[in-house]
Parts: sequence; structure tokens; C-alpha cells
Amino acid sequence: MASAVIDLSIGKLGSFLESEDAERKGALSEVEKTWVENVRDVSMDVQDIIDEFQYQVNKQRSWGPYRRAFRQTICFPKGLWERHWIATKLQRIIKTIKAIPERNRRYGVDRIEGLRNSSDHYDPNRVKIYGESSLFFKDDELFGIEDAKAKLVGWLLSGEPQRTVISVVGMGGSGKTTLVANTFKTQTAKFHCYAWLTVSKTYNIEDLLRVLITELSKSAMEDVSQDLSNMSYMHLVEMVANYLQPKRYMIVLDDVWNIYLWSQIHAALPDGAYGSRVMLTTRNEDIASFPFEAGSHVHHVQPLNEKAAWALFSKKAFSSWPNNCCPPELESIAWDLLVKCQGLPLGIAALGTLMSTRRLPSDWMKFSSTLNWELNNNPKLDVVKSILLLSFNDLSYRLKHCFLYLCIFPEDYVIDSARLFRLWMAEGFVERVEGPKPEDIAKSYVAELTCRCMVQVVRRDPFGMAKTFKVHDLLQEIALSISKAEKFCTIFDEQKTNEDSKAPHRLSMQANYGELQTYRDMSKVRTFFIFAPKISDSSSLEKLPSGFKLLRVLDLKHVPISQLPYEIVHFFNMKYLNLKGTKVKELPRDIGKLHNLETLDIRHSKIRSLPAGIVKLKHLRHLLMYHCNFEALFRSYYFFDGTQVPHDICKLKHLQVLDAIELRDGLIKQLGHLTQLTRTSLTNLREADEKDLCKSIQRLRLLEHLFVHTSTEDEVLRLHALPSAPPMLKALGLIGKLESVPLWFHSLYSLTALRLHWSRLTEDFVPHIKALPNLTILRLNNSYLGNQLVFQTGFPRLAELYLMDFSQLNVIIIEKGAMPALQTLVITECMKLEQLPNGIEHLTCLHTFDLVNVPNEIVERIRGEGSLDHDKVQHISEISYHYKSDNSLLCFA
Repeated sequence: MASAVIDLSIGKLGSFLESEDAERKGALSEVEKTWVENVRDVSMDVQDIIDEFQYQVNKQRSWGPYRRAFRQTICFPKGLWERHWIATKLQRIIKTIKAIPERNRRYGVDRIEGLRNSSDHYDPNRVKIYGESSLFFKDDELFGIEDAKAKLVGWLLSGEPQRTVISVVGMGGSGKTTLVANTFKTQTAKFHCYAWLTVSKTYNIEDLLRVLITELSKSAMEDVSQDLSNMSYMHLVEMVANYLQPKRYMIVLDDVWNIYLWSQIHAALPDGAYGSRVMLTTRNEDIASFPFEAGSHVHHVQPLNEKAAWALFSKKAFSSWPNNCCPPELESIAWDLLVKCQGLPLGIAALGTLMSTRRLPSDWMKFSSTLNWELNNNPKLDVVKSILLLSFNDLSYRLKHCFLYLCIFPEDYVIDSARLFRLWMAEGFVERVEGPKPEDIAKSYVAELTCRCMVQVVRRDPFGMAKTFKVHDLLQEIALSISKAEKFCTIFDEQKTNEDSKAPHRLSMQANYGELQTYRDMSKVRTFFIFAPKISDSSSLEKLPSGFKLLRVLDLKHVPISQLPYEIVHFFNMKYLNLKGTKVKELPRDIGKLHNLETLDIRHSKIRSLPAGIVKLKHLRHLLMYHCNFEALFRSYYFFDGTQVPHDICKLKHLQVLDAIELRDGLIKQLGHLTQLTRTSLTNLREADEKDLCKSIQRLRLLEHLFVHTSTEDEVLRLHALPSAPPMLKALGLIGKLESVPLWFHSLYSLTALRLHWSRLTEDFVPHIKALPNLTILRLNNSYLGNQLVFQTGFPRLAELYLMDFSQLNVIIIEKGAMPALQTLVITECMKLEQLPNGIEHLTCLHTFDLVNVPNEIVERIRGEGSLDHDKVQHISEISYHYKSDNSLLCFA
């Protein structure tokens, strides 16, 4: 009953904060800030009560049979103390909640028009003016846009007769508007009429159409003959369409936030045969890639390269210095500031202008060390913050929390999306709805942040989703300032010190433990991260800080800790435990007390077996345990090792990820009971296990990733008893000797990634996989013993091909039409190869070609413009050759 009341209370507060956030319109007054801070503090107090109550309940569950019997013997009412404690806390908190409306009236805040301190520097009018001012930039103020402008001009003046939409997409401040403005104003003479419309988030369609009519008439040097002020939407659309019907027009829609705009305006833009063009700028990739009925093109704005960035910064910062050059004493500091901007033109120009009045190195150093403060307090940087905040403020309430969570990671940290969505689930950020799994919803959050250009993708998976990404430094600084204002998390590093003796709910440790001494009480900390590479004294990591009690998330990835404290089994609220890459050798026997644990990651640790108590973790969803053999990744058969698990692991009915287990007697049959599995990898497989394994796989209808590894390199991997592959299988890895290609390979319709490792097939396997419609990545390692490999017409979507350790291979033939989408080709340890792959010139999309330990004659035939086979590879932008020397890998481009 108490739990229900608390849940209701915090639910109401959460809904209130969410609705207020959605209603936000502008900056807050100091009175309103105080009011909002009080509401937020109450919300955190309620959360404290919930977590304390859950801790006590879970603590009772962990009691042994003797203690439970003792309590029953003395007839002590179950939960009496907890109910009394919770009632006392609730009375206090309810009194505070009841006082909120009174404070509302007292402060005169009938309806908060803004909620977040993050809005303090957001000025939509300033953003609009900055965008439109791009039309008046002089050519000598523009840097690094020549190639992009040439591409846009080519699309504008192409011979395509139909109306064509040209989308320019990039993060806020990346130079989208500047690029389009410069292209627009140099091409107006090629069109009968033209118009520039700044859309923004809060556009009114009728007002937009009125501006459009006025601008079109002005461009054609005509007067608007009618009064537009009282015209309806229908009349305005009709008027624009009739005016444009016989004309070749060019219209720019700048700063588009919602594709709904197109449904409102496209009827006014006739699709004639005169070569009309519509250009739009947006921060959202979904909008840019929208099918606009007629022709369309998309340009992704890239950060300025180093040369262009330095030229722009120098233009702004050193225009009053001799020869407009950076003095030597400022050069290193200037580069440090420039790196912070990461090629973002808006940031580079703003910082350069701001630094132009500073002459002393000490002033430059002081500014660089206080950039976060400057972004939040220096009026000259308001436009930078306003534009970047625009993206943040447009996020939903839940996505705001998800984005703020990224500031837990250090600057320039490459974040793994799978790790992140498991953390979001543990934190409670992921909405629980009927139907979709939380994992799928969390993945959609990552996709949305990517589409909105809020993160920079480092690597994508075969499905095009962000696999790893980073946060732009300036966005990181803004997220940190918001996080600090909202008490979202606390970061400890070399520059930041503790200003509040009260322990935060989330703590990211990026410096030595000594600084934690300022916290006397760690019992309120819910989330604790340590980033080992940022710690200068590794000995300080040998032991965790004490005093934790309510931890939900403990992330110790790559921390050189060798033993977990026993009290970890008393963190009853814990949902996420990451020990990846640690030196920990075993888990506590009482690990089963962590009833709420959802994710356990022990990959690449020293743990090789799980205690029996692991089967008590009924809520466990992700169990990651594989150990890769990195030192002999290509040359050794033992690709990865598994972990021993208890025989009754099948009791964990919620398991979705089980990577990777070492198979033992009876375990294979049980595997089929884990029907929620989407990913699993199995080691120590034997030939005699074929029937049991195939029966189990057949029951795993949700399986998307499957890797199997035989016990020894001579053990035959038999999977012929499987009638067809799991229908949703996307990634498959077979590590072991294959006598023949499994007959069910033809049914791998959803497969995007295939690895055959040490298969040593004698039959030609290419015909069995060439027709797979979605195969994107193919890794073949010692998988074929023939001397000739022929890629016939097929492999329609293959983007990456890796050929490794083919001991007998001397000829590779690529037929014309095969692998039309191939972008990356890597050939490793093929010392009998006699020549370049025959037909490589047909791979027109190939941009990366790596040769590792192949005969030197092949390299010499393509090195230099006059070489024998240079013409065959001249279309490939990146070619490199690697070879081993004294156990090291050398590279020659």
C-alpha cells in the first residue's frame, strides 16, 4: 500500500514536470527558478523514499530461513517498522507537496512558461536573425564550402525538369544556412522568381505563405495586388500555386523541424517541367531523407577540415595582429580552443571574435580553462548557446534525460550504443509500454538522437544504426551546465571540484579517489562510474569507496580492480553491474541477492564460471560473458572463450542476451527453454551435440545473433539437422570445421553479417550465399582450402568483405556485376596470392582496400602512377599495405 502511494506521488510530480516542460516558452525569472527548484527537490525527495523503501523490502527478501522463522516466532508483524518509517516520511513529503500550489500563488506563477535553466540563454529571435544574416556574408568570410557549394549548384542547374528538393542536413551551427545562403544568392539569376523563408520551430503556415508571396513578388519586381492579411490558408495556397505554375522558381525553407511542414506547403509548389528547385536545411536526418514525391538529393554537412577551421579562426581572432597571423606564444592555446569546436563553424567564428580583444597568453589560458562558464555567462557567446540549445529544447522529456546522461562520459569518449541503452533501462528513462520491448524503445531513442544530429556517429552497424558515437565538445559543455543546474549528475575530474558536500544521485569519477573525501555520506548515490583511463593513480582503484547503499548502476569498465567488496550483495536496488575488462576473478556466492539485476557484464574479465546463485536473478535480461583472444585474433583457432554456468540457467526466463556460455552435458537441451533469447554464443560444441543443438535453436524464434564455436579445431561442426534458420537471424558466426555448407543457408533472408572461421571447406561455398538479399558484412577466415575464389554475380548489398588466412589461394576473380555496393575490401595472410583480384576495377563503390601480409609483388604492381595495375585501382581513395616485422605491424599507404 505504501509503495502504491509513493508511486502515485512521484508519478504525479513526474507528469507535472513533463507537462510543464512541454509548455515551456521562454526564460525563467529568478522567482520562477526558485519555484521550479523547490519542485525538483521534492521530486528527488520522493525518489529517495521510493528507493529506501524498495531497499528495505529487498533486504527482507534476502534474509535466510532462520531469521524469517525467528520473526514469525515472536509474531513481529511483517513490515511494521517499514510501514511506520514510510508513513512518517510520507507525512513530511505530503505536507511539502501541498505547499507547492501555495508557493505558486505566492510567487505569482500561474503557469510557468519555461521550466529549465537551460532556456535562460535561448532567444528564438536571435537565432532567426543569425540565420538570415548569412545571406549577407562576404565571400572572404566563408571557408571550406567550395566543394559542397559546387555540389549544390550542380543539383540546382541539372537538367532534371521536375521539381527537385535539395536537403542540407547537419547539427546546429554546422554551417547549413551559410552554405545554402551563399549558393542561393549566386544562382537567383537562373530562375524566374525566388524566395527565402525562415521556418523555425514555431512557424505559422498562413504567415509563412504570406511571406512567400511577398518575397516571390519582390524577386520578380512586382507588387502584391491583394490584401493578404485576411486570406485563409486555402486562398493563400491557391494564390501561390497559380503564380508559380508557369515559372521556374527557387525556394529555400531554412530551419525545418517537422516534416508536417511539407504536407502543408507542397500543394502550393507546383511540380512543373521547368526545373524548379526547393532547398531546405534541417537538423533532422529523417526530414532530409523524406520521399518528396519528385526528385530529391541530400547533402550532409561535414565539419570544417583543419586547414579551413584554422583559416576561419585566424580571420576572426587575429585580424588586428601584424600580417593577420597568430603570434607564436598563443598558437598552442589557440589550437586547444579550435579543437574544442571540432570543425563547427559557428563555434569557431564566435570564439575567434571573442578572443580578438585578448592579447596576453594568460588571458587566453584563463578563457580556455573556463569555457563552460563562458558559454553560460558571456553574452558574446549567446548565439552559440541559443542555436545549440534549440536542439536540446526540442527533445521530449524522456529524451532530455537520455541526452543529459551522455555528460557522464568523459570528453571525446566513444560511447557504445548497446551499453548506453542498457544503462537507460536501469535508470528508468525508457518508457514501459505494452507491446515493444524496452530494448527496442531504447534503440529508438539512440536512433532519434542520431537523426537529430545531437551525436556524431563513429561507427554504424550493418543495419545503418549508430553502433558507437561521440558528443560534440560544445554540446558536451552545454549538457554539463544543464546537468549541474538540475543536479542531474556530478563529474569529478582534474578541473572540477566539489561544491556541495551532499552526495549526488549520479557520480562520474574521472580523477583520483582523494577528492571523494569531501562526501561523508555515499548512501544516496544511485549511479557510480569510474573511467580508468582518466585516473592517474591506478592504485587508488584497488578498492571501491564504502558507504554505498542504494546503487542502481555500478560501471567499472576496464577499472583494474581485482576483488569486489562483499557488501556489493547488499546493493538490493542494483539493476546494472559492469565488470568488463576488470581483474575480478569471481563473483560473490550470494550474487543471487541482487533480485533486481537486469544487466551483468563480465566480458574480458578474469571470471570463468558463475556461482550457483546466479539463477536467482529472475529479472536478468542481459548476461554478457565472452572473452576474446585478441592477441591471436586471426591466426589462432580459439576465437573466443565461454564461461561456465550452472545447469539450471534456463530458470532465467527473461534472458535476452546470453554471451557466451561453455556448453556441458545437458545444457544444450535446456537452451531451447530460453525462448526470449535474441543473442547467444556457444563454445565447446561437439559433433555429437548436433541434434540437441538444432532442436534448441529451432525453438529460439526471436534469435537475431548466433555464434557457435567447436571444442577443438578438428571437431566437426554439424548443423544439418536444422531445417531452417531462425526467421529473424541477422548475424551468424560459425567457428569450426565444416564438411559442407549447411543446407539451410538459403533461408538466411534477414542475415546482414556472416563469419566463417576455420571452416576449411573443400567445396565452393560462394554459390550458397551470393543470393542472400541483405548480406552486408562477410568475414572469411581460413574458411576455404581451394586455390581459386570466384565471386559470381550477386551479393547485392555486400559493403564489407574480409578474406583472411587462405593458405592455398592464388587467384581471386570478381565477375562484373558482383558486389556492386562493396565499399571495403581487406585481404590478410594470403601469401600464395599471385595477382590483384581480377575484376577489382568493376567495384566502382570501393573506397578502402587493405592488403596485410600478401606477396610484395602485388603491392608493387599498384604502387605509384606508373605501376602495372595502377589503372585498375585508381578509383579507390584509400589503399594501404601492412606487413609484420619483428612481431609488429607496419603500414605503408
